[in-house]
Amino acid sequence: MTSDLLATADDAADRAAKAAGVVVRELGSLDELDAMITLFDEIWEPDTGNSSLPLDLARALSKAGNFASGAYDSGTGQLLGACMGFFGPPAHAELHSHIAGVLPAGLGRSVGFALKVHQRAWCLRRDVRMIAWTYDPLIRRNAYFNLVKLGALPVEYLRNFYGALDDVINAGTATDRLLVHWDLLSELAANASAGRAAPGSFTNERERGAVVVLAADPNGKPAREAPATGRAHSSGGARTFLAGVPGDIEALRVADPALGAEWRTALRDALEPLMADGARVTGFDQAGWYILSLDD
Repeated sequence: MTSDLLATADDAADRAAKAAGVVVRELGSLDELDAMITLFDEIWEPDTGNSSLPLDLARALSKAGNFASGAYDSGTGQLLGACMGFFGPPAHAELHSHIAGVLPAGLGRSVGFALKVHQRAWCLRRDVRMIAWTYDPLIRRNAYFNLVKLGALPVEYLRNFYGALDDVINAGTATDRLLVHWDLLSELAANASAGRAAPGSFTNERERGAVVVLAADPNGKPAREAPATGRAHSSGGARTFLAGVPGDIEALRVADPALGAEWRTALRDALEPLMADGARVTGFDQAGWYILSLDD
């Protein structure tokens, strides 16, 4: 990595932290890692009595050179957010960012953004060029954060990836995930880290002929509007597809679990075959639309 690139990444991390009103730093001591785990447990509230991450494992991962960071309020010193990841196969030069979260006290301040931009700078200083992680594709704000605010891109649809989970956020639902890759050297990631996000536009894509494959009907139920069979459209047909997600799937799962499960199946049936058929998720509209494109 060039010194200019590293300095630019460090500067972006410093500016993101200052804008969020936090100090982001690595964690390594037992007390720091214990506080990180306590934060994660407060967010996810596992109901088995077990922590989301064993302290001894966190300590071993940290000692082995893996990543753990915390975002501390600049004024009070309170730990508001944390992130932990581990390395994949050596030849991949890739960090898997396993868990990240921000307490309610830190929401609305871009603390999560500061954590991720710090993670990018940390990785670049270690010649790591890719960060991967998974997220629930039904959670609109996470899709926008990952794809637009950070410039990461989905590479694989993972059906029920974690199996059954017992925490307050994921209990009772299949854990389908999108695996994203954050190419740290890409122009998209660099611009996003500097605050120059590139949101997608449903309106513009429709004007260019994109086909809606999933939308909400007037009753809020998922409605498939076109078959999600990518290569079937490859000869003279649509090359871009739009898949919608509900505004707040987490609230919907509580209010109407059956409808929440229906949305899970509908989005799976829309995204999974398209991505398996070669379509790439290339953007996201904040109004709740995935943009998928077929390569020529």
